[in-house]
Amino acid sequence: MSRKLRPLTFSAPDRLPLECAECVFWESAGERERRCGKVCDSELQSAWYRRVTDEWGECGRVAFEDDEVLGFIKYAPSEYFPQASTFAAAPEDRSVPLLACLHISPDARHRGLGTVLLRAALKDLVQRGERRVVAFGYTGLAGGERDAMPMLSVAFLERNGFIITRPDPVYPLLKLDLKSLALWQDNLETVLESLRFPLRVPNRAPASWTKGN
Repeated sequence: MSRKLRPLTFSAPDRLPLECAECVFWESAGERERRCGKVCDSELQSAWYRRVTDEWGECGRVAFEDDEVLGFIKYAPSEYFPQASTFAAAPEDRSVPLLACLHISPDARHRGLGTVLLRAALKDLVQRGERRVVAFGYTGLAGGERDAMPMLSVAFLERNGFIITRPDPVYPLLKLDLKSLALWQDNLETVLESLRFPLRVPNRAPASWTKGN
């Protein structure tokens, strides 16, 4: 068994479950139902990955166990996520990277993998010279299943140093200042290897991870 962190690029979605590989919630213009997998378009998703990779660079990280996806995190400047502008707390500076979503396999949640993926993303952004990062949080007031929400929970973001910068009762915008963030000295792949997961059934499908760590 080998666990690795790899970039999320235009070829990576082919390794993800169908509902994740084709979901274009954040990439769609016009207000959409705020649930994972409600808007799917494989051609749009492929074109989006190629455009962002060409213009901005790698747009996320994927955690693998051998050839199986444990989870992934996706991010890019909010100008690449048209759906962000439909939120009441929309980012004012569209050039700032937005953490769009973080998905974890159901049987790998609450084991620390979400934190590892978040740290991998933040480390990448710091090394690329970004000064801050934002994310929409979900407070739970909208009801529905948390695991179906295409954003991270407010509680998880706040535990990792984010602060609310644009309040909203349901989907506030949170920010983390990367200038004061020290780079972790830990080898994140070593940390990933050390995580203890229960015995799993192969070919599982990641669900949206929004409240564990």
